[in-house]
Amino acid sequence: MKKLITPIALAAALVLSGCGGADEPTTETVESAESVTEDVPQVPDLVGSWKQSNRNSEENYQQATVTADTITIDWVADGGATTSIYWVGTFEPPTEESGSFTSVRDKEATDTALLASTEDSKEFMFDGETISYKVSAMGTTTTVELEKN
Repeated sequence: MKKLITPIALAAALVLSGCGGADEPTTETVESAESVTEDVPQVPDLVGSWKQSNRNSEENYQQATVTADTITIDWVADGGATTSIYWVGTFEPPTEESGSFTSVRDKEATDTALLASTEDSKEFMFDGETISYKVSAMGTTTTVELEKN
């Protein structure tokens, strides 16, 4: 009787381990999935409100609102009591954590705005936490840095 139980137990063990093995990932499949995940660039989330971090005054600065494909930048004065359009444009979001993207100006939204940029397009840099761009006004150019609120 002992001889009969051993082959049956062995067969049962093989069947049970064989059934579960198909559903459970092996070390090889887990490592393969991890390498694919690491190769996919992380798309930054730019959507939200941004405020100038390198401003010279608490009362006057630039702020931006970013949607999935539009960036709107305002001049802010009087601590927020007054805002004026500087930039409204569309863009294709960057596909990496840092780099640059170009926005094309919405002429209809900016042509009548007195303090708006008249450039057809504007280059923005993104470094993971900061959006930066050059601003020229009255013959002076500076780099504005925005951080998410």
